[in-house]
Amino acid sequence: MFYFDKNDPHVLFQDIREVKTTLCDGRKFEVKPDVQADFTSMPYPDNHFRMVVFDPPHLLRNVGKSKMADMYGSLNEKAQPTGYQHIKYGALYSDWRDMLRRGFAECFRVLMPGGFLIFKWNETDIRVSEVLKLTDQKPIFGHISGKRANTHWICFMKGI
Repeated sequence: MFYFDKNDPHVLFQDIREVKTTLCDGRKFEVKPDVQADFTSMPYPDNHFRMVVFDPPHLLRNVGKSKMADMYGSLNEKAQPTGYQHIKYGALYSDWRDMLRRGFAECFRVLMPGGFLIFKWNETDIRVSEVLKLTDQKPIFGHISGKRANTHWICFMKGI
C-alpha cells in the first residue's frame, strides 16, 4: 500500500480482501484492512470523508499465472487470482465498466462536499480516457508517473 504510516489515525484502509501470504519472489505480503468491504457498496454514511483514494485493479489481458495479472489484478473474467499481482491488487471482471462506474459513484457518495477523490489508474490495457467516461465528475488535475509513464494520479473535487 502507499501509506507512509499504516497506523495513522487519519487513515481508514478498506479492501474486499484479507490476505497474508508469501509471494513467488519470497516477499511477505499482507492485506489487513481496517474495514473489509466492496468499493461498489461501502458501509459509510453519505458525505462522510474529506478525502477518498480509489485505486482499483486495472488489467484486462492477463489470465492465470502471469506476473502482470498477479501483481495488478485483471479485468478478465477468466483470470484466476493465483499469482502475486492478483494477490496484491485483486481483480475486476468482464463487467469492469459497470463496476468502476459504481465505484466512482460510491466514492463521491461518501465524500463530503468540497472533499477530494484521488484516483489512481495504470494504462497497461485500458486508456484512462475510457475510464474517465465512467463518471460524470470532471477531474481538476492529474499527474503521470511510473517507469513507462502510464500510471495516472487524478484529483477530483466534489462540488459544494
